[in-house]
Amino acid sequence: MRAHWDKVYAEKAEDELSWTQRAPAMSLRMIHRCQLGQDDPIVDVGAGTSRLIDDLLGVGYRDVSLLDISANALDRVQDRRDDRSDLIERIVANVTTWEPGRSYKLWHDRAVLHFLTEPERRQGYLDALHAGLERGGQFIVATFALGGPEKCSGLPVVRYGADDLAALLGEAWMLQEVEREDHMTPGGRVQPFTWCRFRRD
Repeated sequence: MRAHWDKVYAEKAEDELSWTQRAPAMSLRMIHRCQLGQDDPIVDVGAGTSRLIDDLLGVGYRDVSLLDISANALDRVQDRRDDRSDLIERIVANVTTWEPGRSYKLWHDRAVLHFLTEPERRQGYLDALHAGLERGGQFIVATFALGGPEKCSGLPVVRYGADDLAALLGEAWMLQEVEREDHMTPGGRVQPFTWCRFRRD
């Protein structure tokens, strides 16, 4: 799996990646609604080369971790934001086997969970989420919506509605809000996403 994503980020420019967003508006809106302090720890899971980190630093957040399976992706971000590297922790890891070394106030995931088609990989993700997100912390997740693409980057995906995500997480997670986003890819295709924000009990 790591070889697949390293190859993607080594061979493709940012505007050739279907998930690229120049302005991660939905992420920023939901993060704003979390009402975090600027020193509260945030982890962006599957960060890739996302521009979200630029916006978070720009509004004053000072403790942001970027996790991705691809070192190539995080190296690109490092090159782009070397001026603020003291505020960014880079974590090269497969989230399904990751053992967080600290607790976070916010876990943000745009388009990782839907790649986990096997139950054991989803369980590994949930184990990491439970270990890494503090009680009372918030979980923002975006997946392909029902009726959305069946594959991405050549890999199969699982599509979710809000009820599916709530059932996956269980009763200890309180759904705070749901949004739908029609993401326009750099190539001009529309991909429907389900966005949810949960609070851990």
